[in-house]
Amino acid sequence: MNTHQKNYDSYEEIAKNDAETRGRVTTVEMPADLRRPETNGDENNSTGSPPNQGAATKRRRQMAVAAAALAVAAAAGVYYSKFVAPYETTDDAFIEAHVPSIAPQISGRVAQLLVKDNQEVKQGQLLLKIDPRNYEAGVSQAQANLSAARGRLVEAKAQAAVDQAKVAEEHANFDAVTAQAAYAWTNLDRLEAIGNAGVSQNQIDVAETQVNSTRADVEVAFNRIRAAEAQAALSLASIATAVANVAQNDAALQRAELNLSYTRITAPETGYVTHRTVEQGSYVQAGQTLLAIVPQHLWIVANFKETQLARMRPGQPVTVHVDAYPRLKFTGHVDSIQAGSGANFSLFPPENATGNYVKVVQRVPVKIVLDDASDANVVAGPGMSVEPTVRVR
Repeated sequence: MNTHQKNYDSYEEIAKNDAETRGRVTTVEMPADLRRPETNGDENNSTGSPPNQGAATKRRRQMAVAAAALAVAAAAGVYYSKFVAPYETTDDAFIEAHVPSIAPQISGRVAQLLVKDNQEVKQGQLLLKIDPRNYEAGVSQAQANLSAARGRLVEAKAQAAVDQAKVAEEHANFDAVTAQAAYAWTNLDRLEAIGNAGVSQNQIDVAETQVNSTRADVEVAFNRIRAAEAQAALSLASIATAVANVAQNDAALQRAELNLSYTRITAPETGYVTHRTVEQGSYVQAGQTLLAIVPQHLWIVANFKETQLARMRPGQPVTVHVDAYPRLKFTGHVDSIQAGSGANFSLFPPENATGNYVKVVQRVPVKIVLDDASDANVVAGPGMSVEPTVRVR
């Protein structure tokens, strides 16, 4: 029994006793909050409505809730089948590009710096100039050396012509001496055939002397031919040496001219100047990185989970959202899928055969090529985050 019920009984008893004392019935009005609530025998139907009306209303509400839940589930299913299931997406994706580093091929002081940070340049545009005076002097010296080598070649060819003529002359002299020797032999044979009857001994001795003399002349002429031919061979060797010297000096001239051309550093392709570390007047070394050119041709490397690759194929359309430009949307297509996970090609690949093995879902790099990313108001470069969505079915 609650407090209100106790108070109600007390007031009722007091009123009854008072009425009996006075000999009449007195009605006592109870406070509103202490009155006994009136009931009609049905606590659930205080409004006097039929008992089954509340249950029907409750059932109708339950049916409405069930219908609404069914409609929401159907809508969710349609949304999933149309806007979720046909797509695979990831936020582990970044823009990539072939970024050539610009470095000089010669050493020298920067005479002119013609570009600024983040400036757009065209292919072949002059970026900077290295002081060319030392290399111009090298070209002049190489040209002089080449001229001298060509002069020595001309001299060698002239000397070879003289030596060849000498060889021909010695051959002619040898023929003449040989003819004289043959005549001497013939004369001696004729005198010996006549005998002592018509020829004196003195004539025979003179003929023998002529034979011996012409024999010596033939040997001398033959040796002179050999000497002339040796000199001619030496002249030909001198020509070959002079030709090689000319070729060597010509190569030195080409190298000097090439070094002179290296004083002008141009852009290898169209793009934007980035990471510039050179200033005008600085002394640079060959191979020192001066700046980089970010080209306009970009692509995306998206690291999808291996469980997302079942229906992914090259050529499938891709929608790309760049984090820096959330309102813009770019289109592209899947170019290729790497044959292996990214972790396997890291500096320290995991050794799954050692220790306790815990299976981890690997990520596989997928190359996505943008169909058209040319927008004057968009500055995109390697390393920027993107979110690609691939339509896989």
